[in-house]
Amino acid sequence: MEYQSLKHTFDPVFNADSKILILGSFPSVKSRENNFFYGHPQNRFWKVMANVLDWEVPSTIEEKKTMLLSNHVAVWDVIASCSIQGSSDTSIKDVVVNDFSKILENSKVERIYVNGGKAYELYHKYAEKVTGIKAVKLPSTSPANAAWSLEKLTKIWKETIEY
Repeated sequence: MEYQSLKHTFDPVFNADSKILILGSFPSVKSRENNFFYGHPQNRFWKVMANVLDWEVPSTIEEKKTMLLSNHVAVWDVIASCSIQGSSDTSIKDVVVNDFSKILENSKVERIYVNGGKAYELYHKYAEKVTGIKAVKLPSTSPANAAWSLEKLTKIWKETIEY
């Protein structure tokens, strides 16, 4: 599979009341097609968040935004642009990191969580010194992380995330 040089094409989800920020690495092929976060039907992010927040699993983009914002959760990705093969985090290179100042200056975000190892690695390497906020790594909700069941993901996310 060939590398594609891509830019992140959709805005972060946040508002003035957001208290925590959850970061992925870069949108998957399906997310890019849907123009919204965690668009692959096998990605468990929306189920995990619904379970953590005691919310019905959202299906539309508007329902997803409502669930996040009603619970003071912001979502975005670490990467603004990169070269990538398909949806493979392990293939990511030529990274340009997003500017988090817009979110941090216009919200109450004090805690940052990252969804998976690659997002954590990239945030730690490129963004932590700029934001001054250490990120907490959560196990990835990606279907590539098959070792973690939905129940196990939900448990660790619920135990880790502080509002």
